[in-house]
Amino acid sequence: MIAAYVDTSYSVAIAFAEAGHQALIRRLGSVDGIFSSPLLEAELRAALTREGVSSEAGILHSVSWVLPSRPLSLEIGRVLSTGYLRGADLWHLASALYLSPNSSELLFLSSDKRQNQVARALGFQT
Repeated sequence: MIAAYVDTSYSVAIAFAEAGHQALIRRLGSVDGIFSSPLLEAELRAALTREGVSSEAGILHSVSWVLPSRPLSLEIGRVLSTGYLRGADLWHLASALYLSPNSSELLFLSSDKRQNQVARALGFQT
């Protein structure tokens, strides 16, 4: 089974049909499970509303939500010891580590260059 954690930048690129979005959609179609933090919904819906686009975000129907039962302090520390990221990007990677502590077993999908660098350094497939 191939599972993927999807961050907001990836979803926004699809929602706004940015250059290369068809390849992003195909990549999503090749995985067996799509996971993300509920932060994805808030960020995606905010971006859609800001741009005056319908708030119906199709990708959200396919997502299984990562709902930590504890603070993500350990995961946040692990990410920050690998490289600095701003809050939302940090939260997405920490959530992915919570989902899959063995990061090599999870695909991390982001359109953010810096976040992908840190994800690869943590051992995620990108």
